[in-house]
Amino acid sequence: MTKTASSKSYTPAIVVCFALFFMIAFVTNLAGSMGVVVTNQFGASKALSQLGTLANFIAYACMGIPAGLILKRKGYKFTSLLAVIVGLVGIGIQFLSGYAESFAVYVTGAFVAGFSMCMLNIVVNPMLNTLGGGGNKGNQLIQWGGSCNSIGGTIAPVFVGWLVGGNIADATVAKAAPVMIIAMAIFAIAFVVILLTNIPEPHMETAEEKAARLAGKAVKDPYSPLSFRHFVLGAIAIFFYVGIEVGVPNTANVHFSSLANVGPALTGTMIGAYWFCMLIGRLIGAPIAGKVSSKAMLFFTSALAIVFLLCAMFIPESATIKIGENVVPLELGFIVLCGLCTSIMWGSIFNLSAEGLGKYTAAASGIFMTLVCGGGIIPFFQNLLADKIGSMQSYWLIILCLAYLIFYAVWGSKNVNKDIPTE
Repeated sequence: MTKTASSKSYTPAIVVCFALFFMIAFVTNLAGSMGVVVTNQFGASKALSQLGTLANFIAYACMGIPAGLILKRKGYKFTSLLAVIVGLVGIGIQFLSGYAESFAVYVTGAFVAGFSMCMLNIVVNPMLNTLGGGGNKGNQLIQWGGSCNSIGGTIAPVFVGWLVGGNIADATVAKAAPVMIIAMAIFAIAFVVILLTNIPEPHMETAEEKAARLAGKAVKDPYSPLSFRHFVLGAIAIFFYVGIEVGVPNTANVHFSSLANVGPALTGTMIGAYWFCMLIGRLIGAPIAGKVSSKAMLFFTSALAIVFLLCAMFIPESATIKIGENVVPLELGFIVLCGLCTSIMWGSIFNLSAEGLGKYTAAASGIFMTLVCGGGIIPFFQNLLADKIGSMQSYWLIILCLAYLIFYAVWGSKNVNKDIPTE
């Protein structure tokens, strides 16, 4: 019988997954937050400021399927340890880029770190879904893990904003170096913790399967995750979703940091508030996910995000709100609120896409992670639009992506391939 998240023996594994979720967001948001820095130190345009994020997520396209094979053959523990080592190297390269005064070195480091983020995502999502027993409970456990993800996502932009200060002219990689040192320390600690933790391996190939593969006698399966329509459409949904999640704050960060009446420090704090809203959304969404279907949650949050973005786009630029001693553009406030919506989308889409895949889950996770590259591609194209038509008008691209998520929730997530054997 398969154990669920309630099994005490699986508690250490769940804690490790939560810690890895934290690392994924911290390092990923570091790349996005550094967009403000590279516009100043390296003279990058709004589009080029997203190259670090693009490189980080393009690594998913390169590593998604290979990482799925590594997971299948070597298991969760080996894959996560390898990911941590690669992540440490990637952040180290980014750290050195400021002293080398090289934009190319910085982008290279972001690309290497992206391999790590891909492998970590390969591990934590199917593992938490499995430990939760799939269904609503699996989604609930992913939402709790997502809360840890949001904490990491909240801290990174706030740290970078504070270190840079109130003037974008002072923004350099060297000033943001303490954040990268913290990231490297997290990786080092995580390596030790994972090494000492007993992690179950529910999707690792059996000795018989390995022997057959090495002997060239493995039976070719006529089916794959791509045989399931709801998975294919769900993978596309993930491409759009990650682009939404990253594009919304990244574009706002570059835009508002350049405004004299806002600046990097205040903008960084507000972008941190976006990720904090994701934390709040996940803390609220986790208990709700055990009672409300993933379809309903995805539909509601996607529609609400469209409403928030339309408010941000059409509200007068002169409209402001006072938060403490700071005067914040109201349009930025609505962008921050989008974090409440994006908070539960990942778990809902993953849950809907993986439902009913059975033995194809590990391979599906590799394909799934390949499409996470949308987190780099969509923000890049959004900022190309921003260079042409303005940052706020570029959010029309995000609204189109949200419309697809509504389509997937209503129609695309239905499993019409239940005749395919998955045991």
